[in-house]
Amino acid sequence: MRRRLWIALALGLLFGLGGLAGLIDRFGNGHINANYGSGVPWALWVVFYIYFIGLSAGAFLISSLVYVFGVRRFERVGRLAVFTALICLITALSFIWLDLGHMFRAYRTILNPNFRSPMAWMIWLYSGYFLILLGEGWFLMRRDFAAMRAQGGVRGRLLGVLAFGTRPDTGQGQARDLRVVRVLGTIGVPLAVAFHGGVGALFAVLASRPYWNTGLFPVMFLISALASGGALLTAITQLLFNRDGSFDDEVRSLGRLVLLLLFVDVIMEIAEILISLYPSSPAHRAPFEEQMFGPYWWTFWILGLGMALVGPSIGLFVARRSPRWIGLLSLVAVIGFVGVRWNIVLPGYANELIPGLNMAYAETKLSLAYSPANMEWLVVSGAIGAALVFFVAGAWLFPLLGREQGKKVEDTLSTAGLADLAVKEVE
Repeated sequence: MRRRLWIALALGLLFGLGGLAGLIDRFGNGHINANYGSGVPWALWVVFYIYFIGLSAGAFLISSLVYVFGVRRFERVGRLAVFTALICLITALSFIWLDLGHMFRAYRTILNPNFRSPMAWMIWLYSGYFLILLGEGWFLMRRDFAAMRAQGGVRGRLLGVLAFGTRPDTGQGQARDLRVVRVLGTIGVPLAVAFHGGVGALFAVLASRPYWNTGLFPVMFLISALASGGALLTAITQLLFNRDGSFDDEVRSLGRLVLLLLFVDVIMEIAEILISLYPSSPAHRAPFEEQMFGPYWWTFWILGLGMALVGPSIGLFVARRSPRWIGLLSLVAVIGFVGVRWNIVLPGYANELIPGLNMAYAETKLSLAYSPANMEWLVVSGAIGAALVFFVAGAWLFPLLGREQGKKVEDTLSTAGLADLAVKEVE
């Protein structure tokens, strides 16, 4: 295992051990030691839920550029993008599962759905998306599973089991597999667009919250998902796998794509802020004043604006030829997007639904002055640590970068008649 993956594993174990106390508290005491409540029902874990859902959707849509639209310059990181999307999806769903009051009743949302609720549609979309990710990953790697079975050892035996009787690589077999992947990806693209735009719709349909009640939210969620997911894939490719410079071209291409997406995201954020600040209605102004000048102003100015959007945009433009800087700046953007998500969720509670209720009772669960409890932060640490550990385990076990994957995908896409769909890079 590469030294960089060992470092990532050590960080994952560190975060995971640090979060163990929070998880024990959550399972043992429920919501008692959390600071959210009736006043602020959607809090830190919802922030990280939409954060990781965005990372998943963005990474998956980039993989679809390869397997659906035939964009060859990203083909060597196609498998990595699918696996990254899967890990981020599981992490996102773990956050929203922990946020539920009765976690072990979550299955009832499948057995007894209310299809008039956008949330019910989201659950079914997530389920379909999860199955598509599993299917894509298996069809992309099953021939390699079969070939690596002969290596023996723990890894060989595990991959042999996961091959489910598949025979080693053949030209026709790989071509058939990639055609199946193309079909799955074609189904998955509208699913990914629908469920992440649907996350924005979950907020936008709440007419009682003027800050969320805007038609721009579904589109903003999708653009920021592409930007954050692309930045994550860029950072992973450069920082974990590009030790010898063999992925320099992919990192540069991903960096240009992320730069474009960040530029679009900046424009949409500016439009949203200016349009909302223009009216004299306090209901529209208060949430923006809260995020820009409230106690958590730094999540807007430093994390969101500085680290996620403006700083990486300028840096990626200046250092667009340097893979090392592209990877580091992409990592900064990934971290900064936590601030973007924070300022989607929490400023929405700046307005009281019943004026004076916040002062009528001396009860923290009714307060609008929310600050995450230590237990909430520890749970976040544990979930992120688990995601890092599972990612490193997958990077060790699975052939995420493939065996001569670039050549095989290129030849197979040409055979399947997809070469005409390739988008040529404009230097």
